Amino acid sequence: MSVEKNKFYEMTITDIGTNGEGVGKINDFVVFVPEAITGDQLEVKILKVKKNLAYGKIEKILSPSPRRSEVTCEVATKCGGCQLQHMSYEAQLEWKQSKVYNALTRIGGLKDIEVLPTLGMEAPAHYRNKAQYPIRKENGKVQIGFYMSRTHKVVDWSTCGIQDKRCEQIIEIVRNFLEVNNISIYDEETHKGLVRHLMIKTGFYTGEVMVCLVVNGNELPHSDKLLEALHAVEGLTSVLLNINKAKTNVILGHEVKVLEGRDYIIDTIGDLKFKISALSFFQVNPEQTKVLYDKALEYAELEGSETVWDAYCGIGTISLFLAQKAKKVYGVEIVAPAIENARENAALNDIHNAEFFVGKAEEVIPEQYANGLTADTIVVDPPRKGCDQALLETLVKMNPKKIVYVSCDPATLGRDLGYLDQQGYKVEKVQPVDMFPHTTHCETVVKLVK
Repeated sequence: MSVEKNKFYEMTITDIGTNGEGVGKINDFVVFVPEAITGDQLEVKILKVKKNLAYGKIEKILSPSPRRSEVTCEVATKCGGCQLQHMSYEAQLEWKQSKVYNALTRIGGLKDIEVLPTLGMEAPAHYRNKAQYPIRKENGKVQIGFYMSRTHKVVDWSTCGIQDKRCEQIIEIVRNFLEVNNISIYDEETHKGLVRHLMIKTGFYTGEVMVCLVVNGNELPHSDKLLEALHAVEGLTSVLLNINKAKTNVILGHEVKVLEGRDYIIDTIGDLKFKISALSFFQVNPEQTKVLYDKALEYAELEGSETVWDAYCGIGTISLFLAQKAKKVYGVEIVAPAIENARENAALNDIHNAEFFVGKAEEVIPEQYANGLTADTIVVDPPRKGCDQALLETLVKMNPKKIVYVSCDPATLGRDLGYLDQQGYKVEKVQPVDMFPHTTHCETVVKLVK
C-alpha cells in the first residue's frame, strides 16, 4: 500500500538522511521530510510520490523529539544555508559521526573501523570568516542575502547567526550606496547590469576586513562615496573590485582592482600568519581549522627527519603547519595565485623548508616521483570530488609509511579509503571535525598506515 500526493498522514521519524532530512515510513513506504528529526511524531503532507519513496513536508508537530532545538533565525526555512538548526548541537555532532561511519562502511566497504566522536565548537555561532552574497533587484528594491534552497532567488536578511557580525553593517552600507546612487544591478537572464555579488572576508584573530564588490564592468561609479561610508567599519583593511564579465555562475573573475588599502588581509592559525587575497582559499572557520590541522599534525607523527608531500595545498596552510616539525615539505596546488600566496606565507613566517609547485597534484607528484622525489608521509586535502585516481596510484607507488587524508566529503572519502585499503593501507584513526555547525557539511581527518 503506497501513499498519495497532497494527502495528510501521521508518521514517526526514525532516521536522518545524508542531506539532513528526516526519514520514516508510512504504510511501509519510505518518506523523506525536511526539517524533521529522529523521534519527531508528525502530521505530514505528501508533496511528491516516486516508485519506492515519497517526499513530504511538516504540517504539524504532534510530539517533538527531545533532540529538537528552537530555531531563532528569521529566514531559517527560506535560506539554504543552515539545514540543521532545528537539531540540538549534540545531536548534530552525533549525526555527523554516523554520516562518516556510514560512508566509510557502505561506500568504502571498510570493516572493523571506529569513527571517533565529532570534535565540535564550544560556541557554534558567528564562526564564518567569509561570505559571498548575490545581489539582485526585486520590485525596485536591492536584495542582498543568500540563495533560497535549490533556487537562484535571493533571501534578503538583516541578521545571520553564523557570519561575522560586521557583515550586517557592511550589507546595509552597500545596499544604501547602491540604492541612493542608482547603481545598476546584474540580471542573470539578460547579462545586463553592473553589480553581481558582495564578498566579505574577515580576520578572525586580527580583526582585519576585506570588502569586495563583483562587477560586470571595469569601474564602479561614485566609488568614493562607498569608501567614505565603509570607513565606519571597524578593521577595514581592503576594499576591492573584482571584474567578472563572463556569462557564468562562477562568482569571481580573475582580475582584481584595489579601491583602497591592501589587496589582502592577514589572519593567524596558531603561531602562523597567513595572507588571504580575494581569490585565495582559506578555511572558513578559523577556530576549528586549528583543531583540524593540529589533528592532521598529530596523525602525521613527525619527528624532524621526514620528507612530506602536501597535495592540494592551497595557500600553504597545512604545509606550513607540517614544516614546523618536518625536515622538508613539498606542496602542490593547481591555482597559481594560491601558490604565490603560499610562498609569501612561508616568507612571512620565516619558514625555509617548504617548496611549492603549481599544477595538478595528479600530474606534478607522479612527475616528481619519476625524478626520484619520494616521501615518508603524504597529506592530501582534496576538493569535494576527492583524489584523482592517478594521484592515488602514485601514492601507493611512492610507498609512504603514512597517509593523512583531510576530507570535506564523506562519500568521496569512503571511495578513496576503500581503494587505499585494498592497496595495503590500513585506516587507523578517523576523526570528524565540525567546521560548519548547523549545516550538513563535515570535515574528517584520517590516519592511514602501510
